[in-house]
Amino acid sequence: IESFGHAGDGNIHIYLCKDALSDEDWQVKRDTIMQALYEKAVAFGGQVSGEHGIGHAKRAYLAESIGNRGMELNKAIKKAFDPKLILNPGKVCY
Repeated sequence: IESFGHAGDGNIHIYLCKDALSDEDWQVKRDTIMQALYEKAVAFGGQVSGEHGIGHAKRAYLAESIGNRGMELNKAIKKAFDPKLILNPGKVCY
């Protein structure tokens, strides 16, 4: 696990190296490690994402980080700006 970024302001970026694993084994290992890291970050009061946003890679961990109320708020904001849900469909909320 490589860590880099600007930890002084609370943002640490992590990068996992694949090694010589098959794609299937890598996906299982990566998902297990990321779940453990995000659980620890949330336990310490952190978030799964900082200034770069959520994106596909972290979307699965967002609800755990911000809770149901946070997800509902995100959905309400999305609907207010995009009532027809045509902008970036299926990205984070819808």
